[in-house]
Amino acid sequence: MIVVGLTGGIGAGKSTVSAMLAERGAAIVDADQIARDLQAPGSPVLDAMAERFGAHIIVDDGSLDRAAVAEIVFNDEQALQDLNGIVHPAMQNEIQRQITAHEGTDTIVVLDFPLLGENPRDGLAATIVVDIDPDIAIARLVGQRGMDEGDARARIGSQISREQRLERATHVIDNGGDRDSLEQQVDTLWSALSALVADR
Repeated sequence: MIVVGLTGGIGAGKSTVSAMLAERGAAIVDADQIARDLQAPGSPVLDAMAERFGAHIIVDDGSLDRAAVAEIVFNDEQALQDLNGIVHPAMQNEIQRQITAHEGTDTIVVLDFPLLGENPRDGLAATIVVDIDPDIAIARLVGQRGMDEGDARARIGSQISREQRLERATHVIDNGGDRDSLEQQVDTLWSALSALVADR
């Protein structure tokens, strides 16, 4: 087993690359999905969040109002730290559980983690960054996700810089082109990762 990190700024296309790696046989440990599962209705994490931020962050069906939480923590450093203090320990435990399930195999485990640049992880065999020009990312967020342009710019601005992310990369996937170009790059990456497994 090897564990590699996969990251990229919002709108870069990280989820697309993650899906392509899964098609080639990778086991995906999806940090965003883990966070959503941990914040499911009635979960201890959701209860702790409501206690800290107020019952209004839970909507009528018992689920989390993510937009309400984002509004609270976006410009409040202490609130963001408190949120991370609630969510991160449970997330790290579940990430580790999912990784450990592949010990003793030849699996390529991909830790799909948007905040890998902000929260580097030790012991990764590779760090893959999906890179894109920020203006293209903004256009995609507005055109494909229906996001307000100002909101898209603010979200990109709140993340670490493109340069900081690239500094930590061992492999870069350029998602500024078409689907064929992306598939070819992922094929090349998969060959490189497979060679790392063979060398273990």
